[in-house]
Amino acid sequence: MSSTPSAHLFKPLQEGDPAVVGGYRLAAVLGTGGMGKVYLSHTPGGRPIALKVIRPEFSEDPEFRRRFKQEVHAAQRVQGLYTAPVIDSDTDGPQPWLATAYVPGPSLAHAVAQHGGLPLRSVLLLTVGVAEALHVIHGAGIVHRDLKPANVLLASDGPRVIDFGIARAADATALTGTGVSVGTPAFMAPEQAAAGTVTPATDIFALGQIAAFGAIGSPAYGDGSSHAVLYRIVHEDPDLSRLPAELLPLVTRCLSRDPAGRPGLTEIIELCHALSPDALRQGEDWLPQAVTGSLTERLRLPEPARTPPPQPAVAPTPTQFSPRNPAPGVVNPYAPTGFATPSAPTQSAPGVPGPGPVPPPGHPMHPPQGRPTPAPGYPAPSVPAPGHHTPLPVSQAPYAPPKPKRTGLIVAASVVGAVVLLGVIGSLLPDGTGKDSGAKSPSSSSAGGSSGSGSGTSEEGRKRADPKPVSYKGIDLTEGYEIMLADSPPRPIESEDAAYGDGDLYFNVVNFLEESALGTANGKFVLLNNTRQGSLETCRTETRYTERIDLDQLSDGSEICVLSNAGHVAVATYRGKSGEDGPGSYVTIDLQIWRNAEEAEEG
Repeated sequence: MSSTPSAHLFKPLQEGDPAVVGGYRLAAVLGTGGMGKVYLSHTPGGRPIALKVIRPEFSEDPEFRRRFKQEVHAAQRVQGLYTAPVIDSDTDGPQPWLATAYVPGPSLAHAVAQHGGLPLRSVLLLTVGVAEALHVIHGAGIVHRDLKPANVLLASDGPRVIDFGIARAADATALTGTGVSVGTPAFMAPEQAAAGTVTPATDIFALGQIAAFGAIGSPAYGDGSSHAVLYRIVHEDPDLSRLPAELLPLVTRCLSRDPAGRPGLTEIIELCHALSPDALRQGEDWLPQAVTGSLTERLRLPEPARTPPPQPAVAPTPTQFSPRNPAPGVVNPYAPTGFATPSAPTQSAPGVPGPGPVPPPGHPMHPPQGRPTPAPGYPAPSVPAPGHHTPLPVSQAPYAPPKPKRTGLIVAASVVGAVVLLGVIGSLLPDGTGKDSGAKSPSSSSAGGSSGSGSGTSEEGRKRADPKPVSYKGIDLTEGYEIMLADSPPRPIESEDAAYGDGDLYFNVVNFLEESALGTANGKFVLLNNTRQGSLETCRTETRYTERIDLDQLSDGSEICVLSNAGHVAVATYRGKSGEDGPGSYVTIDLQIWRNAEEAEEG
């Protein structure tokens, strides 16, 4: 077999990926999940680690950061034999991250997808290993909340549970309150799916699902849309017809809809030992040979991008300047968007320096071949002192240009400077000069008073006053009806799409789940925290967007920013839902609308 790392296991870094995070140089992408992206890196001593960078949407939420910091500190106390320990973390940086030990094994989800269900002995060893991991996790005061086949890795000496407790950081934050789901629907417990209740018994239900999935090769509650699976979990029994008879009593008890009816971890381990004809001992033979064979390729790890080799200790020519390598920990791997923008390094063979961004021929950073010395008559520049970096112009010819051209450049620069100076002077002239002076400078605005009643924060806002808000109280929005913010007054009209609506704000009920929700088909929502006051400025600055908010996430007084594609902005205040004995199903809302507050979106 080739020693080249498998491309489908270790994906190369892309343009949007950072090269370095927290001083760790990244080597490849291991995967992407709901909360972030996972990279392969190494400790200074050469041990591989999995480094998860949290999504910017979560990073912007203060409540998430607070919970994430708590959970990471709690996770560092978990030191079980069947968990991947937390090695390092940064919970306060621009984008939070944490690093755990790298486990060279496929996930249970990947192994089953490739090779089908596992034999009975493997399932029993899988179950006792995960149960022991949960015992340590629960002992640290953590509930996993998102135990699923993708979070159980199959190492050569037993399973490893990863991502324990981290889902709690996102649970009940403002972001998840706007519809971002924490937890995988097919493996949620009934109480978690129906009411968001999470206890250690929630993980017991997931463990029963893990055991069934490992034995059957598919989820016990079947596949399909999230709503359909959640409905079956809450209201129906699992399909265990293909489960081995030995496992049926154990799995059935774990999947009890009543959390009190589920067995404890110690009892689960005892039952597994009682079911096995031989002593359960983890070892290299605990997995089928087909699965064990896939462990080898996960040990052939790609190398991180190497730094360029040091330049020879000779005086550089005018075309051979190279920027100084920054000291470790100084490089900021994030551009303003959160990730570095240069092209990601590619993997290289051992002994071959990894390529960085290569400038095109003729660029000052690209040394021309065959010209190790400067042109006759031009002395070599002095070598910069250590720590000194000489900035280079945007473009520079291989040789110093002749003096006549240099003079021409100076003259041209002088002309350009004069034109710029005249433009600046012209912009400072008063309006009486016959030309519109445009927007006033901040100093003149403060001296002469505000030119408008608006308070927009953007340049466009300073040029044009914000619209005045219009308020509408006590709007009853019936199920299947919608509102357009442009209408004055905004009267509910029946939606042509009864399931999802067509308006800026609609109300519907998904009948088979009996879930009521507010939604938008022409824009986006932001569910505001209780500490945020609904206003035009607040709605402009919030970015935690969703298109649907379940009513069970709302209480009397909850405020929602509604931003329509047509440029209208509104704050909808929820006032409650009609009673079950009423003549119909409707919600009552108050609206405060700023019409044409933003530029309309095209399309």
